Amino acid sequence: MRTAVRRARRAGATLAAVLTWAGLVGGLAGCDSGGAFGKPHSPEELIRVTPDDAGRNVKADEPLRVEVAEGRLESVEVVRVQDAREEPVAGRLEDDGTRWRPTGPGADRLTLAAKYTVDAVAVDGDGRRMARHTTFTTSVPDERFIGYVTPENRATVGTGMIVKLEFNREIENRAAVERGVRIRSRPAVEIAPHWFGKTRLDFRPQRYWKPGTQVTVDLDLRDVEAARGVYGLQHKSFSFTVGRSQISVVDAAEHTMEVRRNGALVDTLPITAGAPRSTTYNGRMVVTEMLDVTRMNSRTVGFGGEYDIPDVPHAIRLTDSGTFLHGNYWSGGAFGSSNVSHGCVGLRDVKGGSSLTPAGWFFDRTLIGDVVEVKNSADKKVAPDNGLGGWNMEWGAWKAGAAAGS
Repeated sequence: MRTAVRRARRAGATLAAVLTWAGLVGGLAGCDSGGAFGKPHSPEELIRVTPDDAGRNVKADEPLRVEVAEGRLESVEVVRVQDAREEPVAGRLEDDGTRWRPTGPGADRLTLAAKYTVDAVAVDGDGRRMARHTTFTTSVPDERFIGYVTPENRATVGTGMIVKLEFNREIENRAAVERGVRIRSRPAVEIAPHWFGKTRLDFRPQRYWKPGTQVTVDLDLRDVEAARGVYGLQHKSFSFTVGRSQISVVDAAEHTMEVRRNGALVDTLPITAGAPRSTTYNGRMVVTEMLDVTRMNSRTVGFGGEYDIPDVPHAIRLTDSGTFLHGNYWSGGAFGSSNVSHGCVGLRDVKGGSSLTPAGWFFDRTLIGDVVEVKNSADKKVAPDNGLGGWNMEWGAWKAGAAAGS
């Protein structure tokens, strides 16, 4: 059984630290029907995190703390990401397990221009275990802009990784900013930019990266004027390595997922996908986050109060809008025979998660940047800006999204 909240494997990491609007959707999780659950306290009621989830422009002097209303905290992990570098925040639990506080030098102040993630597991007064995952971002001076980069520095990623920059301010002079970003690879391939609106700039090659490719991201944004009176801060380089190729194809009609490693079939796993009223997106999606355990609440993804599952195991995020491939311990014999979820892809698991189940097996063999492709679902193709969905756009259309004159 797993007791950790999550592995340190996710693509939320980044350049100066936070995904602006992505921080707003970072808490979205949820898809599968909940089955017959009781009415425990919600994780938000049990585990109280300060600053608030999805908070932006948090001041440096705001306190950072994690508390429980009853019961005790089992574990707390706080990570600060700044300039695409991830660093754990030291802290300690009080002896009675009701409160966590940061410790060490600078414990009374937050770092500016950074993203913080808080992962906590607690047991309430009735012995029920719950997990909470929150994020917040600290403030950046008003006259400056920052780009927050995915993936994190020195990461090893799957072949489907797309380099994403989220800017904390709207970019009016997109051509100038685009020219300030250089992506290099070894072996060399053409890497093209594409803008999604005024705050997001993605880069990818025409086809998936070749395993073993070394990629370097150079940011020369210092003093680049992005909008009138708003200038860049960053002059830095980051790098990541492309690992082995793993592409998994979900057939929603056959209720199976074929897992291929470096082109060879490794296994075929029984799955359950979206039910007829809540089908799963078709198309190619990229793993952006991996959580050992998380809460899935239907209200966060527009399904009303249909389910609230506080301990979903082996949760692998595929879209920003809340599509996951995750462990499922409540759907009985649906795997391989019927589609019963609210849009996610479910793999058989047990409560608490186990490495011996199909979900645990797949989780242990997955990297951020791996590709999961869904076919034969009665739904539309996933949008190219929903998560790292850019592989669903033809190369010509992708290149047409560069800034004029860049």
